[in-house]
Amino acid sequence: MKYRLPWNVKPRIIGALQWALVAACMTLLTSCSTVQLGYNQGPTLAWWWLDRQIDFTAEQRPRVQAALQAWFDWHRATQLPAYADELQRLQKMAAGPVSGAQVCAQLAGWQQRARVALEQALPAAAEVVRTLTPAQINQLERHQAETLDDATREFVRPPPAERRRQGLERALERFEPYYGPLDEAQRQRLDAGLAASPFDPERWLAERRTRAQGLVRALRQWQAEQADAATVQAGLRRLAEEVIVSPRPAYADYQRRLTESNCALTAELHAGTSPAQRQRAVERLKRWEDDLRSLAAPRR
Repeated sequence: MKYRLPWNVKPRIIGALQWALVAACMTLLTSCSTVQLGYNQGPTLAWWWLDRQIDFTAEQRPRVQAALQAWFDWHRATQLPAYADELQRLQKMAAGPVSGAQVCAQLAGWQQRARVALEQALPAAAEVVRTLTPAQINQLERHQAETLDDATREFVRPPPAERRRQGLERALERFEPYYGPLDEAQRQRLDAGLAASPFDPERWLAERRTRAQGLVRALRQWQAEQADAATVQAGLRRLAEEVIVSPRPAYADYQRRLTESNCALTAELHAGTSPAQRQRAVERLKRWEDDLRSLAAPRR
């Protein structure tokens, strides 16, 4: 039986760094009602998400599930305490004004933490990748095509006015859980900032398509050549790094400009929040900190 990962626990890439990004960088599960609930279900949810894309065999299943459990055990014991410490520092930042540079510095810090987490996963991931069949790679290619079609329908096909409305709604869904409802002036400021953003959905989708094709091409090459573990690990590391910094100079420049714009917009919105809204953000960060310290505590 195949499972469809619920929409509210799918991995999310948050375009603008906001206080929500702190938890989003920790795991792919923080859209659940609590961090603890999502994290404790992590190995199962990650399995469903991966299996839906690849359709693992009965022989592959125990290896993949064991690798996921081992990674979450490592992550819980070694990474969550540092994440909690950073959340504690962020509470002090959230209480006052922040600059775009500070926001971007936070983003860079969480990206580096993601690299550490990826490095831990690479040996097991490479071993699983080396067992993939041509049929499974074809399945992944079809899944990627479906995902890109969905993104095209959501981000490209609507007329400009509808795109703008949807973009504002997505941004509000990211900000308001942490600050509470934004007033009309704050909404207008956010809408204007989004309208001025260099975000180009067609360009973004073209880059995603290029990365997806590169992944499938690499998987087929490794499968055909029966590549060794070191080769596959190096390739997976390179492909993952391309998500953060594109190897295509024009797109890398676009990424930089978009990131700086998002950081500046986040800082501007934060500067326009009330003391009560900032206190709410601080309290949300504190709850996440407490959740992480609880998760990281030795289990009995």
